[in-house]
Amino acid sequence: MVKVDQMISFWRGRTRLWNPDAVHLLPADRSDHRVIDAERICQAIAALDHEAIQARARHFAVLADPTRLTLLTCIMAAGPISVSDLAAATGINDATVSQTLRHLRASQTVIAERDGRVVRYRLASTPVTALLAAP
Repeated sequence: MVKVDQMISFWRGRTRLWNPDAVHLLPADRSDHRVIDAERICQAIAALDHEAIQARARHFAVLADPTRLTLLTCIMAAGPISVSDLAAATGINDATVSQTLRHLRASQTVIAERDGRVVRYRLASTPVTALLAAP
């Protein structure tokens, strides 16, 4: 966390000016940075929610693995689908598909639905789903 703060300042010619309208404080370790638009800095600082950023990073890390991304793409296209059907569609070993789906369930990216003896997987409503839907 920031211990010492200073108001956002900027240079105009050779004179350093303090922005009297600044709502946010610039951390002291960044006080020597050149400021072009103090209002945009305030907006950027306001958007920083470190817990939310960490949660998003965990969600989006799911997409970093080609196997997970392949399975997610198939589930999105086909809707609820079983492990065997995913393995047949992708050519990925059943055990690998099952293990990958276990990881995706733990990250709450997919939801398992039992249909008699068959378990089918569908996408959960998450930011990852919205990202997959984007062209």
